[in-house]
Amino acid sequence: MSPRVVCLRHGQTLWNVEHRFQGHTDIPLDETGVAQAARAASLLAALRPSMIVSSDLQRAFDTASALARVTGLEVRVDKELRERGGGEWEGLTREEISEKWPREFVAWEAPGGEAVADVATRVSTSVRRWAAELGPDDLLVVVSHGAAIRLGIAMLMNLPEELWPALGGLGNCSWSVLEQSRKGWRLMEHNAGTLPEPVRSDDSPEATEDDPGTTVRG
Repeated sequence: MSPRVVCLRHGQTLWNVEHRFQGHTDIPLDETGVAQAARAASLLAALRPSMIVSSDLQRAFDTASALARVTGLEVRVDKELRERGGGEWEGLTREEISEKWPREFVAWEAPGGEAVADVATRVSTSVRRWAAELGPDDLLVVVSHGAAIRLGIAMLMNLPEELWPALGGLGNCSWSVLEQSRKGWRLMEHNAGTLPEPVRSDDSPEATEDDPGTTVRG
């Protein structure tokens, strides 16, 4: 077998429900998010992960900790797995953002926020660094955030930036599976773990409650 990486998005938060841009703001899981994390842990534990690495933000770390309790593994923390920084948009709803910054909203570029290429670089670099510690049969679970995971996967797969929007977002406590081969990374599953559901994320304006999540299985 080839080393595999499961990229797991954190569980639901109140700000997800309210459609507020979270970014680097440290928002905890809500009651639903805690239940989602427990369910994901019970499913992913069956894959016998070798390592768990999490963003340092509480919503991701608590999601990772649910899996750690089931598997007996420790959670390693890497701040490079944080969500895309939202600058002046953090804490605001999509409606508030679109009203005050209509042009920036369309481009989904927050004043004072991170560029998508910077996020893609730091997340993909982190995944590569941790995956380098895997043996041929090992599995790494990376617990991060919706936009961060999507952008990191896009760069790991060497997709040109203009095609990054073609990769859909992830629902809360859904995951994507990457496999490392001699020719590079392959996306084996995307937004797996549930039936297709609306995606509430800090990702692009298209990833709203009106858009169902996409599941791709290889």
